[in-house]
Amino acid sequence: MHMSKTILLTGAAGFIGSNVLRHLFHAHPEHRFIVLDALTYAGNQKNIPAEIRDSGRFEFWHGDITNPYIVNELVSRSNFVVHLAAETHVARSIFDNTKFFHTDVIGTQTLVNALLTNASVERFIHISTSEVYGTSVSDPMDENHPLNPMSPYAGAKAGADRLVHSYWSFADLPIVILRPFNNYGPAQHLEKMIPRFVTSALKDETLTIHGDGSAMRDWLYVADHYDAIDRALHLEDFSRIRHQVINIGTGRAASVLDVARMILRQLGKPDDMLSFIGNRPGQVHRHCSSTEKAKTVLGWEAKIGLEEGLERTIEWYKANEPWWRDQEWMKCVPIRTSNGSIEMH
Repeated sequence: MHMSKTILLTGAAGFIGSNVLRHLFHAHPEHRFIVLDALTYAGNQKNIPAEIRDSGRFEFWHGDITNPYIVNELVSRSNFVVHLAAETHVARSIFDNTKFFHTDVIGTQTLVNALLTNASVERFIHISTSEVYGTSVSDPMDENHPLNPMSPYAGAKAGADRLVHSYWSFADLPIVILRPFNNYGPAQHLEKMIPRFVTSALKDETLTIHGDGSAMRDWLYVADHYDAIDRALHLEDFSRIRHQVINIGTGRAASVLDVARMILRQLGKPDDMLSFIGNRPGQVHRHCSSTEKAKTVLGWEAKIGLEEGLERTIEWYKANEPWWRDQEWMKCVPIRTSNGSIEMH
């Protein structure tokens, strides 16, 4: 049994954060949890079950990660911090990029500034993203791959990633950076590709593919991701990962087109439900994670394959139609292409 800790999770009313919270809450009944979330369009208190909200081991704070008064107060009461709060959608970052730099960079700066004066924090887990790498120049992509962000979202996350690195360098803070690859699973917002495909197929609507669908991604089921975060929080010898960057991926890549066809096949739908539009601005052509470092220093590797992960995801959206129906109008955002035309991405 681990000793009781207070864990601050930023952004835990969103997709990844709420899954992390639910897992940690049940896996570690000795811990207390504080959530700070601004409840933007992708955050929803309904993602946090009443069982957790009413448990006596949980506090929810509605606030902005850039507010130093709230952040300092909550960090001072925490032993572990998992920083998940971010604006995350590539296409939306092109359409409305200011929010991404405000939250992802300034919010991260506010949080790591609070670490400087709060010695109570024993571990700070910064959740970065594989998008900081841009398109693969080596395969698989290890943690030394150059950072070549290709969208405002990726640029903001790269800025936050390197900002966190600078703080551990000059202040010796207890920080580790995790760079997860493409997450999917229950309660993901419909602006993201897999829930958009799943819900469209459930309604017998066309699945819209950007470009020719050949873009490759390392698809990480969210349960594998929260398992990696759990290990980073509870690894007995923290010195193994302190001041380390660790990729969190499966080491296997599948194309967008292949994923769309897998979803249709699992739902018994025909391939002619696919349609194609122009390539998405900021599109990364290929991502495939190296898994060596995660195995070596964290003792972690993904367990859930893409077929199984998609099956679990589809079953969740089948069972939770009222949850996602209100988001359908946000499946696409308008993007002005290089030739001046407007496309919905």
